[in-house]
Amino acid sequence: MIAHMKEFPTVASHRRPKQPSRARVTVLTTAAAAAVALTSQAANAAPGDKPSKEEVKTKVHDLYEEAGRATDKYNGAKEKEKKLQKEISTIQDNVARGQEDLNELREGIGQAASAQYRSGGIDSSIQLFLSADPDDYLDKAATLDQLSSQQVDALKKIQEKQRSLAQQRQEANEKLADLAEVRASLGKKKKEVQSKLAEAQKLLNTLTAAEKAALDKEETRASRSAGERVDLGNEVPASQRGAAALAAAATQQGKPYVSGGSGPNSYDCSGLTQWAYAQAGVSISRTTYTQANDGTRITRDQLAPGDLVFFNNLGHVGLYAGNGTIIHSPYPGKVVRYESMSTIGTFQFGVRI
Repeated sequence: MIAHMKEFPTVASHRRPKQPSRARVTVLTTAAAAAVALTSQAANAAPGDKPSKEEVKTKVHDLYEEAGRATDKYNGAKEKEKKLQKEISTIQDNVARGQEDLNELREGIGQAASAQYRSGGIDSSIQLFLSADPDDYLDKAATLDQLSSQQVDALKKIQEKQRSLAQQRQEANEKLADLAEVRASLGKKKKEVQSKLAEAQKLLNTLTAAEKAALDKEETRASRSAGERVDLGNEVPASQRGAAALAAAATQQGKPYVSGGSGPNSYDCSGLTQWAYAQAGVSISRTTYTQANDGTRITRDQLAPGDLVFFNNLGHVGLYAGNGTIIHSPYPGKVVRYESMSTIGTFQFGVRI
């Protein structure tokens, strides 16, 4: 860096700066080369400096938890987007119908004006009907004396319809603004998920083939594959709907975890639980944060098959299957499977639907 710095003369000096000697250039060049070599060594640290398998395992687990929370926020924003789109569509339909009604009212007034014209001119009451701003005329009480009861009712209907349409258009505009914000946040949340997953993959790539195999073996011991018999004991299900949801989830074993997946080909954790309960005829919300409030909270010793179980500060949810086991969609790279609760993380509470 020093070799590239410029010497600026002072205001009082007009002499040409002294050029460095050949010996000095050689020393600086050698120093710069050494600095580059050290930087390269730091970037390619010795094998002993890389994180251990256990450190990678812990950090990757944490990153998957963070990605799960970010996914949940993404799912929540998607749900809000769908809701806003539906509300906006309903309002716009109502406005269109209201505008048709208003046009019919105005057409009726136009016909009355034509008849009045043919009979000898348009009086002030008809002019009032044709006004672009009926509110202004209605606010002038003296004008009302010139109108029949039927004419006043017709004008008031136009007035009310105009006000209603204006309010609905304003509501639609506000919701459109909300929708734009939600869509912007969706992009940010999606990038956050992708960033966490990329960081986790980068860490896993630091492991040797033998370390990866050992890590997979550890996970296999903690989980149960789709073809392996699982001892779930003989616990009584929480309810018929809980039993039905659990049975539905069992049919999805082996399907991959995908962030935002809600079935039937792939799932994230809350996507699986929502899908399973839908098969039991029960509608629950989409994210772990909202599913936590979809039923009655219970303690660990109250759990029964079919209950929702929450872990890691609402970062994960599954279905309790019995004998200390859950069925869930774990994290990227894994599939829907049974797994011991002891390997998931910190248990928070259960929820009975």
